[in-house]
Amino acid sequence: MAEHEEYSVRTDLALEAQEMNAHPEEDKSQSDDGVTVNEEKFEDITLTYVKVDEAGAERIGKKPGNYITLESLAIRKQDTDMQVRLATCLSRQLQKLMEAVGIKESDRCLIVGLGNHNVTPDAIGPLVTNEVVVTSHLFELQPETVSEGYRPVSAVTPGVMGVTGIETSDMIHGIIHEINPDFVIAVDALASRSINRINATIQISDTGIHPGSGVGNKRKEISRETYGIPVISIGVPTVVDAVTITNDSIDYILKHFGREWQEKDRPSNALSPSLNPFERKTLTEEDLPGEQERKAVLGMLGELGTEEKKQLIKEVLTPLGHNLMVTPKEVDAFVHDMANVIASGINSALHEEIEEGEASSYTKF
Repeated sequence: MAEHEEYSVRTDLALEAQEMNAHPEEDKSQSDDGVTVNEEKFEDITLTYVKVDEAGAERIGKKPGNYITLESLAIRKQDTDMQVRLATCLSRQLQKLMEAVGIKESDRCLIVGLGNHNVTPDAIGPLVTNEVVVTSHLFELQPETVSEGYRPVSAVTPGVMGVTGIETSDMIHGIIHEINPDFVIAVDALASRSINRINATIQISDTGIHPGSGVGNKRKEISRETYGIPVISIGVPTVVDAVTITNDSIDYILKHFGREWQEKDRPSNALSPSLNPFERKTLTEEDLPGEQERKAVLGMLGELGTEEKKQLIKEVLTPLGHNLMVTPKEVDAFVHDMANVIASGINSALHEEIEEGEASSYTKF
């Protein structure tokens, strides 16, 4: 599956910084040694902005640039109204990022749908290219038919190296050389490092993307440094590996016990329908018990930090061949809905004539 461990980590940076803030409602902004984190809400969508400068890039080992995460349950809930709001929010964030990197209204765009359309969790990129409004051929062959408010847009699905035998970055480089776009928008599926973010976030960056790196198959970078023009990447976590599932499950167990220890003496706890298996609860970092309690539940494992725990699980599962890539059973519906949301957001961001609320009517399903 074409994926990006490095891109996932960059976006994780936003969520990790957010989680370190003990009182996010009181302080929506953080800045630490070249890494600035801001959070805001857009109706039912949580937006996290991370800006990394040269000093921050050297400190954390990530490229300088802008990283934006849109977090929403619109896809998981399959809620049409929420998905329209998500597409609108995506459009606005894309427009801001395009302005930040110096893209003008008349600049020509190449949309690249990365991934393998035959593998459902990896099909978001190709599905998006099917839904975007392409106009470059009209500007070239019938310019008189193009109304004001549209820009030249091309779209391509290069496939994956395992199918084509051609390095994806080289294929894109050849296309750029021939058609000379002013900027690229690359769309791909991601391998998440948290089960919470599967089909629940859209991650945008102006720092490029590494196809295949999420499954240990890192290909050539697709970025401004590679092609000499701005590259905006859009990624959606659609799969998670067994190491992450195991690690997160251990943390949920600890948080569950922590919550029970905190609430065991509350009178209201006796009346709580805690035995209801269908009751949805939210466990937070505050529910994690202290080191002694963790050790009491999990022994030596409870003393390990997050990265140490993940490394141990990886060392156990990988030689056995059990570090599987997992995706939700509803992935077919999720991927099609997410592709529609992304295509709608791209359409209204690129074409001034396409209004945000009407963008979905320009897609093909």
